Amino acid sequence: MLNLDRDVVIVGAGPSGLTAARELKKAGLSVAVLEARDRVGGRTWTDTIDGAMLEIGGQWVSPDQTVLMETLEELGLEMYSRYREGESVYIGADGKHTRYTGASFPVSERTAAEMDKLTAILDGLAAEIGAEEPWAHPKARELDTISFHHWLRQNSPDEEACNNIGLFIAGGMLTKPAHAFSALQAVLMAASAGSFTNLTDEDFILDKRVIGGMQQVSLRIAAELGDDVVLNSPVRTINWEAAVPGDESAGYRVSVESDRATVNARFVIMAVPPNLYSRVSYHPPLPRRQHQMHQHQSLGLVIKVHAVYETPFWREKGLSGTCFGAGSLVQEVYDNTNHGDTRGTLVGFVSDEKADAMFELSEEERKEAILGSIAEYLGEEAKNPSVFYLSDWGSEEWTRGAYAASYDLGGLSRYGKSQHDAVGPIYWSSSDLAAEGYQHVDGAVRMGKKTAARIIAANDRVAEPVG
Repeated sequence: MLNLDRDVVIVGAGPSGLTAARELKKAGLSVAVLEARDRVGGRTWTDTIDGAMLEIGGQWVSPDQTVLMETLEELGLEMYSRYREGESVYIGADGKHTRYTGASFPVSERTAAEMDKLTAILDGLAAEIGAEEPWAHPKARELDTISFHHWLRQNSPDEEACNNIGLFIAGGMLTKPAHAFSALQAVLMAASAGSFTNLTDEDFILDKRVIGGMQQVSLRIAAELGDDVVLNSPVRTINWEAAVPGDESAGYRVSVESDRATVNARFVIMAVPPNLYSRVSYHPPLPRRQHQMHQHQSLGLVIKVHAVYETPFWREKGLSGTCFGAGSLVQEVYDNTNHGDTRGTLVGFVSDEKADAMFELSEEERKEAILGSIAEYLGEEAKNPSVFYLSDWGSEEWTRGAYAASYDLGGLSRYGKSQHDAVGPIYWSSSDLAAEGYQHVDGAVRMGKKTAARIIAANDRVAEPVG
């Protein structure tokens, strides 16, 4: 059992927690990072499965993710562009298979006009409300008490248009049915990426990948931190008290107990998704508002499908590998071939209720159904990959969903203003709480930097020694 004295203890060795640790050490503060898993990276994980390197978790970098790109450069990591040459495939509400080019789906003029109208409304709301404090806008409660599903249908009578627009945020980002979250949550998702239009443009939001995998961000920062990172060490209890009884202005004493270490410190960062906050016992307990807020935040559910082929056969057909079908089992497919690899890799996504249905099947039935759905887009060759793997973050003990947390109906306007509030020495940091880069690695890095800055400022006000 390790007994450590540090200025700051960080719970979670994902990109946010490790970034915070890195920034704190730069400022001269000592840190310990406690990680429940046997690896760093959190919801980023690059692994080799049956000889193929796969991005089990988060992987893409878009042009607006400037803080992540700065970090990649600092760490000596390079990017490459996603393959996107050739035609894309769209399967419409009528089941018709259409090849097309450009950013617009090949739908009827009426549906296209309705999609453009909905996009314009969402772009306007994203610009007006923004990502920093959507809960503070005069329209917040109105938009937060109607589901995105019903909001879309209030603004358009075209069902195919509503389903296609819903695809980009419901299945594509929040990985929840559009009836399960609010229009305000959808606006936040759009604003966090700069606009709703950015979310609909796969050439923007899925622009580049990191050579060697996104987990390298965490691996390289962890290498810098060395023995300050303790793996296989789930945190069980956080005890804290004022350093001077009755005077919190003098700082705090903290004792964090995990399976492998007890850390005495002055500050704590909870760098895990909000659905895991309750896995830890707090003494004294968190305030009532924190308890309530955390029960209104939950992760979605998505199966990330990886299929590796001896060659990228779709390219020989003049196809980019990009496919969409709001009504299809696999609603999105992309060419996910690794840098310099002669093989071809496809990645697809099965979200929310469709994922539920897949997990009711046997393993072989599930594989057959998913590959059959991809084959509807790209042809029979898709049914015979040399490597097939499903990322199931919903079954991960220390994640329990994907990609990130969002609020239920009414939750964002009710609790959003409190989600960054420190509780004594305890601070919160993850992509789930980000404004720009919300749900992405960029947001995790931004939150890590912001949280570290808050602690550095608090430390400058009160410098209480450990013990």
